[in-house]
Amino acid sequence: MGTHPPVVALLGAGGIAAPHALGWAALGAQLRIHSVNGAEALAAATPGAVAVGSLEEALDGADVVDICTPTTVHPAHVRAAVAAGVDTFCEKPLARTAAEAQELVDLADAAGVKLLPGHVVRWFPAYERLHAAVENGDLGDLAVLRFSRTGSRPDRPWFHDVELSGGIVLDQMIHDLDQALWLAGDVTEVTAQQSRGTEDHVVTAQAVLTHVSGALSYVTGTWGPVGTTFRTTFEIAGTGGLLQHDSTAQPEVTIDARDVGGSTGLLPPTGAVSPYQLILADFLAWTQGGPRPRLTAADGVSAVRVAEAALESITTGRTVRLAEQNEVSA
Repeated sequence: MGTHPPVVALLGAGGIAAPHALGWAALGAQLRIHSVNGAEALAAATPGAVAVGSLEEALDGADVVDICTPTTVHPAHVRAAVAAGVDTFCEKPLARTAAEAQELVDLADAAGVKLLPGHVVRWFPAYERLHAAVENGDLGDLAVLRFSRTGSRPDRPWFHDVELSGGIVLDQMIHDLDQALWLAGDVTEVTAQQSRGTEDHVVTAQAVLTHVSGALSYVTGTWGPVGTTFRTTFEIAGTGGLLQHDSTAQPEVTIDARDVGGSTGLLPPTGAVSPYQLILADFLAWTQGGPRPRLTAADGVSAVRVAEAALESITTGRTVRLAEQNEVSA
């Protein structure tokens, strides 16, 4: 790429595109924004950004593409970027099904194009601290992992069409499904339930994951009424201790474990750096010959596969074995 500022094609201008755009601006990128709606407004609010009228114009000569469009068009945009030979960052989920997500990964691999899914929670300080504690063995062998994520229901109708978006499981809970996989490894069984949606699309769901290791993960997601306070929690128990966090109640992660040198594990300082900027910086460095980020395209496929199993369990009322699902998807 040389020494010039990176040329970034940002596709989409919805809610999630704004922190991406600001992240790229902080990295000094020349940003081209293309979207069916809102490109001009987002470009006007973002230093170094311009709106462009076509996908072809956005991709022409771009160093990387950042896909922030609705889930249903992720595959088409990934394919277009790969065909243009442009390294690709794609918001989660990579695709609506694990089979199509795997197709995209294989396509990028065959073309020599770097592909990274946007599981940004791995860059949030509390979850970085959690992963470090697990990696360091502070909690011993993991036994039970509990995650919750609560926020206002999305206002775009397509989010609530499960065939289009995967609903709360594939759009919201996939963050914590990815965390469970990152911390406790592969999953063999998934059992899930979901409340019946109301007219205003308030919904709650829970998935129980059985890991190969024998650990159990409980992942709960809620789309509440408009104005619901955003909140995430986790509680991770192992043979060596317990680690807990509540985003609304605790300024730091607390840990009660043996031989960790105290009962409190402070979060690393974050200053004003957004996790979105951090993940994009790691992706950009990777495309320029730097180290692979703490995430792979295969991780993105795994998260979709587990989410898809949860959706099947909700529909059928039975436990879904991942080996069986993999055979069907193969």
